[in-house]
Amino acid sequence: MNGKLAKNLITDVAGVRVGHADDQRLGSGSTVVLFDRPAVAAADLRGGAPGTRESALLDPAMTVQQIDAVALSGGSAFGLDAASGAQAWLAEQGRGFVVRGARVPIVPGAILFDLLNGGDTKWGRYPPYRELGYQAIAAAAADFVLGSVGAGLGATTAGLKGGLGSASAMTRGGITVGALAAVNAAGSATIGSGPWFWAAPFERDGEFGGRGLPQAMPPDALAFRTKGQANENTTLVVVATDAVLTKAQARRLAIMAQDGMARALRPIHTPLDGDIVFAAATGVHPLADPMHALAELGTVAADVVARAIARGVYEARALTFPGALPSWKDKFGT
Repeated sequence: MNGKLAKNLITDVAGVRVGHADDQRLGSGSTVVLFDRPAVAAADLRGGAPGTRESALLDPAMTVQQIDAVALSGGSAFGLDAASGAQAWLAEQGRGFVVRGARVPIVPGAILFDLLNGGDTKWGRYPPYRELGYQAIAAAAADFVLGSVGAGLGATTAGLKGGLGSASAMTRGGITVGALAAVNAAGSATIGSGPWFWAAPFERDGEFGGRGLPQAMPPDALAFRTKGQANENTTLVVVATDAVLTKAQARRLAIMAQDGMARALRPIHTPLDGDIVFAAATGVHPLADPMHALAELGTVAADVVARAIARGVYEARALTFPGALPSWKDKFGT
């Protein structure tokens, strides 16, 4: 595998852009992954408390093969409106699945729970997430900020502020794969009470602090640590690649990429999480063969997901609300 790509972001995959919109007073926001052209997509859901939109459509047996964007949002079920905002922007651009004379933009989405982080959720009759989704997709670009932004603004983990991270890599055959993660896990991204990330073996060029693994595992390394609060969690991931994939192959890519969550968070896929991986292929480079090349692509994707999760926690900033969790940098420096 080659080293990090130019941006070390999911947007190293050509034709992929990312935009954020958030509200500091609310302590929440939305992030949209936009594909310049419709992308073949599937998903794999492993968390026990999911909140999704259009996830059934992503099953390989379903008719629609391609999507226009993916919307990730805070706000629990209220945040599913972010996909409607993104859909509205796409409709203005003339994008969408064609049904005779009609066009319907296809925007799967998923949400995380951040309603109890201290933000002001008294928004009145309608939650703000539809507008946040519209603003996020309208701001989509190749360069974007990590940490406490967009869907990651209100995110937390067990003991530390969560956030939004991204990373990328390339297979030996020259296929690019990138991941974006909104990290709001019930579990922890770090080992015990120290600064070391579970994802340390996969780190490249000090992208999340370069601390490596501890010389000896601390006594509390394998202790069961969670937020301890039901349904206040979920890690959302989008994996993108420039490979040519069928919908079934995209599903296998999403399944393999889930292993990156297990490498970066402990515990993961709990009854309290809604963890999901969306996988999308822009269809530029054919696989050298349908078996080994896909296996390599999934292996690289899992590593990239682990790195994106660690970067999301590393780059996060603490919220300013009373009782807010510290960020990794607050606790351990740079």
